[in-house]
Amino acid sequence: MTTTTDLAWFKSSYSGTQGDSCVEVAVGQQAVHVRDSKDATRPDFAVGRDGWAQFVRYAAGV
Repeated sequence: MTTTTDLAWFKSSYSGTQGDSCVEVAVGQQAVHVRDSKDATRPDFAVGRDGWAQFVRYAAGV
C-alpha cells in the first residue's frame, strides 16, 4: 500500500519561490492528493481521479 509520504508531491508552476501560499498535489493510483505546501505535516485530502479531472477542466474554463 502506498502512503502519502511515498508519493511524489509537486507544486504548481505558478507557485513562487518565496514561500508563497500554495498547494501541492500528488497523483496516486486511485486518487489525487492535495496538501498545504507551507505545512506538509497537516493532513492532505484526496479526490478521485475523475473528480480531479472535472475540477481541472472547470478551472481551465473548458
